[in-house]
Amino acid sequence: MTFKQKIKVEYQNLLSEKIQELRFMISDLARDAQNDAKGSAGDKHETALAMMHLEQEKLNHKLAENLNQKALIDKIDTNAKHNKVALGSLVQANGMWFYISGAMPKIQIDEIAIIAVSSESPLGSQLMGKGGGDVVQINSNVFQIKAIE
Repeated sequence: MTFKQKIKVEYQNLLSEKIQELRFMISDLARDAQNDAKGSAGDKHETALAMMHLEQEKLNHKLAENLNQKALIDKIDTNAKHNKVALGSLVQANGMWFYISGAMPKIQIDEIAIIAVSSESPLGSQLMGKGGGDVVQINSNVFQIKAIE
């Protein structure tokens, strides 16, 4: 398995776990709301149900975001060769490795820290379309691209 494939699989696993966790939390809230509806009445009950509904909406929004990120990661071709930074590129700049995909947590693969960057983020959008040796600046930070995989 190539380095880029390891990175993709790690992020797919992270997202799958998060999606499963969010679905479980949503299911729990729905079950709690259903059980609460059977045994209570009054203003206090309606407030509790409204709070559960708001929490369920937040979780559904997070679930949708994670499903979208997983779909984005799933369609990345890890075998594609990049001369310019594009979706799925692994970019080395200033001794750091950036995976152009979606905004996700930093991971360690083979003792190397990988930072997932969205192509819409300030850094990601500056990197898109750049080649080896190019320089981008975000605020006071200057990044020089050393390698693109």
